[in-house]
Amino acid sequence: MTGIGSVGLRLCAALALLASGAGPGHAREVVRLENNQYRAGTILIRNAERKLYYILNDGAAYRYPVAVGKRGKQWLGSAYIKGKYVAPAWSPPADVKRDKPFLPDVIPGGSPRNPMGPRALVLDRDQYAIHGTNRPGSIGTFASYGCIRMRNADIVDLYERVRVGDKVVVVP
Repeated sequence: MTGIGSVGLRLCAALALLASGAGPGHAREVVRLENNQYRAGTILIRNAERKLYYILNDGAAYRYPVAVGKRGKQWLGSAYIKGKYVAPAWSPPADVKRDKPFLPDVIPGGSPRNPMGPRALVLDRDQYAIHGTNRPGSIGTFASYGCIRMRNADIVDLYERVRVGDKVVVVP
């Protein structure tokens, strides 16, 4: 039996990368930040770019694609990570429940209907979080009620990097 060869292996690897949604512009990458004014460990979210930056030392950052608040639902300013949760249950906030009264009061963690995904970083601003999603096609769009949505693999990665108390800054 013959192997598939190096060209076949590269093709398989490229196809697997595309299937995972982790191709260029779709996955975490290390970038340089010009005029960085934030200390290492800060999370910077740029709404217009629909990108989240986890600041590293020396002007570098991990950059992740995200979904941000839709028109009228975005917020700006500073917050802090108040809690970290694995497979969080989700209770729709009042404005979501008003728009979607058919939603149950609680969707258990791990349910495919749960919009929080496998991890959540809850902010000290009422009802906002950085979390995974059961709608990966929304990443890169203006889609949420103010929460920051990440690809599930990316929120798992970020979850391991951040600590309760880390600063979050959201800019236009």
